[in-house]
Amino acid sequence: MARSPAAAKKFVRGADKAARRERAIQKSTDRRDRAKSKAKSKQTRPKQAGARQYPVPPLPKQHLAKPGRESDLKLKPMFKAPDYEGSNKLKDKVALITGGDSGIGRAVAVLYAREGADVAIAYLNEHGDARETLRAVEAEGRRCILIPGDVADPKYCKHAVQRTVKELGQLDILVNNAAFQIHADDITALSDEQFDRTLKTNLYGYFNMAKAAIPHLEAGSAIVMTGSVTGLQGSKELLDYSMTKGGIHAFARSLSGHLLEKGIRVNVVAPGPVWTPLNPADRPAKKVAEFGSQAVMKRPAQPEEIAPAFVFLAAPSCSSYITGEILPIIGGY
Repeated sequence: MARSPAAAKKFVRGADKAARRERAIQKSTDRRDRAKSKAKSKQTRPKQAGARQYPVPPLPKQHLAKPGRESDLKLKPMFKAPDYEGSNKLKDKVALITGGDSGIGRAVAVLYAREGADVAIAYLNEHGDARETLRAVEAEGRRCILIPGDVADPKYCKHAVQRTVKELGQLDILVNNAAFQIHADDITALSDEQFDRTLKTNLYGYFNMAKAAIPHLEAGSAIVMTGSVTGLQGSKELLDYSMTKGGIHAFARSLSGHLLEKGIRVNVVAPGPVWTPLNPADRPAKKVAEFGSQAVMKRPAQPEEIAPAFVFLAAPSCSSYITGEILPIIGGY
């Protein structure tokens, strides 16, 4: 049963409260960063091999307030993938994408729609970004609904799944993508509140949404999770975030075995640096300018370069024999 409008408003209020807590954590970190600045030498850049050219560092020096709105970015992430042609790989399926308002989530929503799927977007409170994603999905000729709330709240996750099934008729694909990230240069500076928020969003949120969705998934359905290179290699300044991403990898591999008899596949896409609101809402502006320069390709990926992997892992025609896998997309080794 779908929850009442009053319950939905409660979830929205909870999401606004969570966003205020995130900004408080961010302000504490910002104070530590003001006195720090590290210069990086210029590096030669490899030739780009994609269908079009993508931005390279230095990127705009910009720092966003949490939770980070794509509409506030001076350099807009590239998500439309104009050279990607759909072929009904997901025809008439329904996907629920957490963190689908911006970044990787938005790019995945667009390609899912281009492949024939209707899309539900779960997001915190970035309402303007979410409406832009809705318009992009509808431009592909598919339905889209917006469901604001905090994935750390299991009641919200049930609400999001119930709304998806009620309004779009079914649920075939869950994309666990929502994330909270903020750096800490020293473990002693990593507050209990930050640690709790990172785990509640990145681990509890993935578990809550999977638990709510699985009763509605049938054989042939898929769960695709967003991991990270930090969960494979670690990151000295992202202790809590890296911990959660490693946990997501382990969760997906374990859940894949758990759901094998049901015919539900579970996989992970583990990106390296990607130009989304997540990092400008984490790092100080000077560091944001060099974001992605540490990758072998000397630049961050754009969301449209990551999204096709989510199509591949969701579509039975592409990956029916793939489950429990982690697909790194990190710009080279």
